[in-house]
Amino acid sequence: MKTINYEEFYDRVGVLNGWDFSHVKCMSEEAPWDFYREVTKRCHPSDLLLDIGTGGGEAILSIADSTLLLVGIDQSNGMMETASRNLAESGRTNVRFLEMNGDRLEFPAHFFNVISCRHSPFAAKEIARVLSKNGVFLTQQVAENDKLNLKEAFGRGQASGISGGTLQKRYIAELREAGFREIKSFEYNITEYYQTAEDLIFLLKHTPIIPGFGQNEGDFQILQQFIAENQREQGIMTNSARFMIIGLL
Repeated sequence: MKTINYEEFYDRVGVLNGWDFSHVKCMSEEAPWDFYREVTKRCHPSDLLLDIGTGGGEAILSIADSTLLLVGIDQSNGMMETASRNLAESGRTNVRFLEMNGDRLEFPAHFFNVISCRHSPFAAKEIARVLSKNGVFLTQQVAENDKLNLKEAFGRGQASGISGGTLQKRYIAELREAGFREIKSFEYNITEYYQTAEDLIFLLKHTPIIPGFGQNEGDFQILQQFIAENQREQGIMTNSARFMIIGLL
């Protein structure tokens, strides 16, 4: 595929998919956990759940039966537009989406029983403030060695140069300082395959994996070479490294 085709994909993938990551086709080895399944295990029918960095809202819409009310927040206006469309199409009546910064949660103290946060920053003290006594907080985050072969190919990337486990240790320390009394952590690193160039470009366009992707001279040539070297029968190979923290207040 010629470089110019990649540039055209870059311009139109966002228009075709909007901000909806559910359109991205990716296969992976089986992960040891599914984050939102872990969230539902901690939910009761009468609970109120807050999801920070909810994106297009697909995740909490898929678990809407697990609790009384689910609120998803995201600071991106584009994400909230997608979430609103997804909510309207779902017909769910117990889900709300609000544009809000996770550092400043505009909710009363001790309002939620469960708080989840996947692949988004959070403020531990704000989490502790709006979480009820004996409430649970779950977060899944991207580890430093995620998409390692991509970062090596581009010579830059999210968390490049930072030792593995740094972010996990920092979040655990912040949660302890905020008053969480029981904290557990888990991690995995698995192989994954993006089915097409469009899928990989959508990922790079809408995430900070390769900062400024598409703006640097030579990015599309590097991508073309990367795809050639990492194309497998299952798709374009890279890795997914994640850690999960579960804290009880």
